[in-house]
This record gives sequence, structure tokens and C-alpha cells, in this order.
Amino acid sequence: MVRGELPDIFLMQPVYICMKKIYVSSFPEIFNHMNYTQTLEYLFNKLPMYQRIGGAAYKADLSNTIEMCELLGNPHKNFKSVHVAGTNGKGSTSHMVASVLQEAGYKTGLYTSPHFKDFRERIKINGQVIPEKMVVDFVDKWKSDFERIGLSFFEMTVDLAFIYFMLEKVDIAVIEVGLGGRLDSTNIITPEVSVITNIGMDHMSFLGDTLPEIAAEKAGIIKPNVPVLIGETQGEVEHIFIESAAVNNTPISFADQHYKVDITGQAIENSIWVDILKDGKTQFKNVNFPLTGSYQLKNLATAYATIEELNKRGFQIDSIHQKAGIEKVIQNTGFQGRWQVIGQEPTVIADSGHNLDGIRQVLQNIQNISFEQLHFVFGVVNDKALGAILEILPKQAIYYFCKADIPRGMDAGLLQLEAKKYGLSGNICPSVQDAYQAAFEASNKNDLVLIGGSTFVVAEVI
Repeated sequence: MVRGELPDIFLMQPVYICMKKIYVSSFPEIFNHMNYTQTLEYLFNKLPMYQRIGGAAYKADLSNTIEMCELLGNPHKNFKSVHVAGTNGKGSTSHMVASVLQEAGYKTGLYTSPHFKDFRERIKINGQVIPEKMVVDFVDKWKSDFERIGLSFFEMTVDLAFIYFMLEKVDIAVIEVGLGGRLDSTNIITPEVSVITNIGMDHMSFLGDTLPEIAAEKAGIIKPNVPVLIGETQGEVEHIFIESAAVNNTPISFADQHYKVDITGQAIENSIWVDILKDGKTQFKNVNFPLTGSYQLKNLATAYATIEELNKRGFQIDSIHQKAGIEKVIQNTGFQGRWQVIGQEPTVIADSGHNLDGIRQVLQNIQNISFEQLHFVFGVVNDKALGAILEILPKQAIYYFCKADIPRGMDAGLLQLEAKKYGLSGNICPSVQDAYQAAFEASNKNDLVLIGGSTFVVAEVI
């Protein structure tokens, strides 16, 4: 039955119009309204979704987002924002900045991607995910326009985030770029500060084959008169950002040239003590930092520098809020998936690092912990530069090759064949869960089980 249709018994009545009005108001459950599960099925299956199908869902054009936002009344113009791009670290940095803003008393929106378990993880206010009803109502109201315009899944999600943040009257929203920067759907905002964490080799088919080409795409988020903060100074691309800032008449700074984070000790099981320094002077001592991946030190410096920029822009975020926001980033935002310890004896760690630089960071972390045997639950997507990744993976590890439950996932058998070319050996597993179970059962209490290679592999475990 579709909306507006009546059972035959009603059509037999001479007072059909009156009855129809009664029917509409009295029997709404009969209509074809989608529930939350059905809404997600519609979104995942109807709208082109990069997570599932890859490049075919990528829209190198802002016109769809602009058109949809105009229908919505341009909600992105009704709240302040921070825009965060970069190859790695942008999600971690976004969560840290949002947590600090939240501690400072600001009603803070947070938009990130992809999600791990529930679509609503992408859109949060003060750490709380968007209500199911908001998702259902938005899709129900606008789905005909999605299809008419030809929105991708990501474009729709950005529009939903923007309208939600406007309706809820957030003070500020931290918006993570999805892919690249210049042509990313989020790039219609004019933020308080633009942040670019770093540049690495990822999504080359869309962004370019060299670091300067990729940097130029990410520099596309730089706006006139909006300060830009670069997380890491990289000689090969530094000039790209400096030149773009000059063209846009905006100040530029590099976080790592002023801010430094030192590890001073192990705090508790899943946190470390750190000091934060600016220009060689200690700003914070003994911060209990819960993101223990070594690469998070750079992200923390970038986040702290971002907060300093916001204070220059009129925000009032004092040292107490900064420290509390960093220490409570997981509690405040629900951050997960990066060097996340999910088991002991054996130690089980999940990390969603999925490109060459991200996997290299994971391997550096492994060197800092002791274990007898490494068991690696490993799966990738088809569009990665696989050879470069396989080349750096530890040959002494036992691999459990698997395919995440998405069309983009590389077949586990093919992955095993490719891995053999680089001296890597292991078993083919029919699913991620089977791979995890096999690795866990094969381990002793002093071993390490690592889950990674793809965000989607991690999502199926955590």
C-alpha cells in the first residue's frame, strides 16, 4: 500500500473524501513510512555510496551539494565551524577539537566519516549521535529531491548534518573532510579556521599521483581571510600551502613548528602522561592522554594549535577546558578505531589505518610493545596501492586474510596471492569474524592480535 491509498472497504463508502481524511489522521501506521532500518537500507542501496562501491560514487563537483543546501535554506551559513582535511589524523584531530569545545561549554557539532557500526556516528552534538527520527524524517521528506538531483550517499549525509546542526543551534561544528578537499561536499562552508593535518599517498585516482598534486587538492579548503593551520611541515608540499594562503590573503601557520608533545610516562593501562609545549615552553604538564598511538602526538599538537586559533577568533577556551577536553576525548565524543585495545591475554588491538602512511604508523606502534607472536587479521579494499603496503608489512607475522562485507573489499584469496609475492603467509578466512576468531584461538596470552588494513575490517570487529 502506498501513501494515500485506502483499503477497498473505504473506497466503497459514499463519503470517501471524509473517510480519507479520517483514514490519514487515524491510521498512519498503515502507510508506507520507512522505519530507521528501512531508511538505512534505502540510503545504502539507492544512493551511490563510496564506502561500498568506490569511485563510481565519487562526485568531483560541488553542484549537487549546493543545490540541495539551497533547498534546505543554506543551513551551513547559520553556524560557525572548523574544517579539517588531511590524509591521516583528521578524524582524531576533529574529535579532540570537538571535545575541548564541548568542555568549554560550547554546543558542539561533529561531522566525521565513515562510521564503524551505526550511520549516526557520523553526526553528533556534544557526543550524542543524531536521533533516528531525524534521519528518518529527513530522508522521507527529501528523498525525491535526492534522486532528482542525483545525490551521492556522502552528499546526502553532509546535507543532513548541516540541517541538523542549524536546527539544533550549535555554537560551532567541527567538520571533517571526506575525500580530498577542493571538491569535497563539505567544502561549501566558510569556517573559523581551516586545518590540514598532513599529506600522504591515498586516493591517488582522484587526487593525483604525487604529494604536491594531493596537497593542491587538500589546499582547496583554504578560504580568503580564514586562517589555515597545517599540522606537519613536509618539505615537498610546504610551498603549496604557503602559496595558496598568499593567494587567499590569509595567515598560515604550521603546528609542528611551534607545538610539541612529549610522552613522560605510562599513566594507566590505556593512557599515557604527556606534556604539551609551545615554542619550547611547557603549557600543560601531566596530561592523561587516552589515545596511545604514537602518531596521536602529532594530532594532539595540531588540535591544541587549532584551539589557540579559535581563541584568537574570539572563543573563550581556558586551560582547564583544554586539558579536560583532551583527557576526556573518548568519553566526550565516542572516539574509536585508532589503536583501540579491545582485549587482553592475548592483547587485541584494532587500528583503522588503511593507507601507506597510516599502516606505517601502526607498524611503528607495534615496535613499542612486547609480544611473542603477531597475528594479523588483514583485509583491504580494491583501490589501495597494495604493493607498497604489502612491502612494509612484517614477514614474521601470521596473517588471516579476509574480505570486509562490502563490494569494494578485495577477495581474500587474491589478497593472499598478492601477499605471497612479498613473503607474507597466512590463511584465507571466509569472513572478518572468522579471521578474528581464528587469530584469537591460535594465540597464546603473550601474543598480539592486530586487526587492520581497512576501516571496514575494523568495523566488523569492534
